[in-house]
Amino acid sequence: MFNQQLITERLELIRSSVLRLKALTGMSLEDFQGNEDAQDIAENRLRKALEALFDLGRHIAVKSGAGIPHDYRSVIAMLSEKDILPADFCHEITGMAGYRNRLMHEYNKVTVPELYDILQTKLSDFELFCQYITKYLTKQ
Repeated sequence: MFNQQLITERLELIRSSVLRLKALTGMSLEDFQGNEDAQDIAENRLRKALEALFDLGRHIAVKSGAGIPHDYRSVIAMLSEKDILPADFCHEITGMAGYRNRLMHEYNKVTVPELYDILQTKLSDFELFCQYITKYLTKQ
């Protein structure tokens, strides 16, 4: 049985993080590089969104009968195998598992340009993830 409270909380955390991150997308790279507060917000909200995404994905994978994921990449693979997420989307978002690990364990190697690039190119992936999960849960 799905934990509705967990699902609601994680979806809301992803969505609120994306909204906060979108507020930074209008900055030029030069302005972003010169604004440590914006960088801190981006890193913090990106980490929260990724943690929530993989936490929610793991919950859905386990409760849907896909199995128990052994790492963050397998969360996405299992959701694809159960047709919860489309395969082409999974190919796009799987790299974010590695980026989550980079934010957590190699935080000293995260660069401002790569953070900026994610703000400019990857936020819609979070929104799509939420849409796919919501669509799947509505069918259940």
